[in-house]
Amino acid sequence: MRRWLPGLLLSLVTVLTACGETGTPARATMSARQALTNPPEFLEFESSSTRLELFREVAKQSVIESGQAAQALVLFPVSRQGELLAAPGFDAKMDLFQAPDAGGNLALVFESGGERWPEDRREGLQGLSEREAAELVARTLLAHWDIEPDGTVQVDRASGAPYAVAYVDGILRINPAFLYLAAAYGPSSLPASLQ
Repeated sequence: MRRWLPGLLLSLVTVLTACGETGTPARATMSARQALTNPPEFLEFESSSTRLELFREVAKQSVIESGQAAQALVLFPVSRQGELLAAPGFDAKMDLFQAPDAGGNLALVFESGGERWPEDRREGLQGLSEREAAELVARTLLAHWDIEPDGTVQVDRASGAPYAVAYVDGILRINPAFLYLAAAYGPSSLPASLQ
């Protein structure tokens, strides 16, 4: 009996493992707006293809909303000349982490006394920390939106916010969940043959 017991256990484990893979419940798809209201950790472990699809949805919505009065909820509200508007949209192929010269002259401050920006590096952010990713996205978007503030720009972490990025009264509020969507596009998201 002892001779065939290990073989029986191995067979049982193999069958249970195979059954577990097919019996795993499928995750319901979510919209980009729903993704933004979740903690960033929720998106961190999503596949890069899912995050890329959500990023494309955000980019498409940014183009649709561009220039509208922000009376309704928009993904990128900005204050301009006393009005709250949807910021200019961006193309789904725009790499928000590519900011070598964009916004280089902007003075950004990340210590606001609110939510702290984590400094640990995350694979889901192309190996950057949330703070480093936020700096790249901040510089790229502020340059894209032609925002040239007189002083420093405070960059706040706004987890769970119903928007991706907002710029109001010299404060840039970035939803960290959006950083994980933006990180899905760029060099690390492309197949090696295309790089």
